[in-house]
Order: sequence, then structure tokens, then C-alpha cells
Amino acid sequence: MDVYKTVLNPLIDEVLAGYNCTVFAYGQTGTGKTFTMEGERTNDPAIPWDADPLSGLIPRSLSHLFDELRRLQAEFTVRVSYLEMYNEELIDLLSTSNDPSKIKLYEDPLKKGSVIVSGLEEVTVHTKNEIYNIMEKGSMKRQTASTLMNAQSSRSHTVFSITVHIKENSMDGEELLKTGKLNLVDLAGSENIGRSGAENKRAREAGNINQSLLTLGRVITSLVERTPHIPYRESKLTRLLQESLGGRTKTSIIATVSPAAINLEETLSTLEYAHRARNITNRPEINQKLSKKTLIKVGKWANAYIVFFLAY
Repeated sequence: MDVYKTVLNPLIDEVLAGYNCTVFAYGQTGTGKTFTMEGERTNDPAIPWDADPLSGLIPRSLSHLFDELRRLQAEFTVRVSYLEMYNEELIDLLSTSNDPSKIKLYEDPLKKGSVIVSGLEEVTVHTKNEIYNIMEKGSMKRQTASTLMNAQSSRSHTVFSITVHIKENSMDGEELLKTGKLNLVDLAGSENIGRSGAENKRAREAGNINQSLLTLGRVITSLVERTPHIPYRESKLTRLLQESLGGRTKTSIIATVSPAAINLEETLSTLEYAHRARNITNRPEINQKLSKKTLIKVGKWANAYIVFFLAY
């Protein structure tokens, strides 16, 4: 709850105001990133989000959002998506299809520096209780494995996105749509391959994970040092997080570390990583409110771009 109040509580107001926000958990495998994000399901559904000791950041933030939206007494829609990146492949954890080729990543024609994930399924959420079933569905498809460093290690990066649309009326009575988005990113654990006991396929898998995290580290360093070239394109992970790192998004990082002396090297590395990330300067911009007419026009233009992109 202390972590939630410090990191996410202020961001809920920003999302409702129309900003895009990102929180990602980074650290050594086995230090509690997935538990921080997902938590555990409480037997009593009547326990509120701010009193539940087991609730993770994802269910807690959704429950908080619904409470605030009801207080606003406005018409709204809440939609979620759950994306996995495993061995540089994008997988929709909420889709019934297991075909990774239907997920496409390309530049957003309307926002320079951001990307669109085409083919990703979005699920409308009506109550906070629905989120546990959605998370369970996604977790069942997620890549996990046992290593010497973690009995149930997440072997992939995931992005859980919550998009909120709120209907407002302008001064002249025209209906406007305000949009805010919250991305909750659970990065795969960085792992010392020698100590993890990973062999063959698992060793190559750990190498791919470490490679994408190294690319993320290079992006962070380049942003801090203000180099002319930022290597976003070297990994799909950094392309997905491009808007969150040096872009228009309000971003926070949660560093998870181990208290064990044997993990001192990894702990220091994680803290150094997070310290460098703190020095990145983002320039948050509120999302433009769209009228129904503009929304239709933008939708047609974007669809035409998608058709052109896929044909190309």
C-alpha cells in the first residue's frame, strides 16, 4: 500500500485528467516484480482497494479508477489490453488466437515518436471484480519457467494497459471525448546465467532477456547523456516503451532488489540502472480532447494508414 500511495496514487489523477502514464518494475529475477504488479486475489471481494494487503498495483489501480470515475458522475469506458514480449515476439495474452504474426508494431502517424500495436485485443471492464479473471487468463498464457534463482520465473516482458475514455460537454454543448492511459510494465528478471542454472534453450532465452534489458539500458544512458541517436529500434521492448522514455508520458520506475548478500552485485546494478533512469527528462502532454466528428475523421485516416502499411 505504501508503494501504491507513493507511485501510483498521484498518477490516477493524471490519467483522469487526460495524460498517458507508465509504471514499470525492473530488477533481478525472484525479487517480486510480478507480485508487485499482480499481487494475490483476496477471498473477500468486499475489501476496498485501499485496505487490501494482498492486492497488486494492477487490480488496485483499476479499483481506484472505478471509485474516482463514479465520483465524477460522468459517462466513461474502461478498456484493458495485456501484451507479452517473449524472445522478441509480441503475443496478445487476452486473445484466443496464438498467432503472433497478427500483432504489428509501427509508428503512430499522428504522434511522432510513439508506436501503435495493431491487432491487439482490448477488453471492456465494467467492475473491479472482473479484473482478476482477466489477469488469470493472461497469466495462464504467459511464459514462465523454473530456474535456480526463482521457482516460477517470468521469462517475458508484459505491458498491461488501461485506457479510460470520459465523455465531457464543451462550452457550446458539443460532446468531447477525453482519453487517459496507464501502462503497467512487468519486465522479465535480469539473471546471472551462470548462477541461474539455465542450460541450452533456457540459457538462450535468458540471453535474449538480458539483451533487451541491455538495449533498454543503452536507451536510458543515451537519453541521460543527450546523445543525437537514441537506439529505440534495437529492440521491440524499447520501441514499445519509446513514448515512456523521453517522450510525452509521465513515467515511474519501481526497482525490486534482494536483501541477500549473495545478490549484492545484482542489487547494486539494479539501483544504478534506476538512478540513471531518474535523470531522464520527459515532456508530458495532455491528450487532445476529440469531438465525435474529429474522432471519425481520425479513425478513417488511421485505418487508411494501417491498410497502406500492411500492403507495404
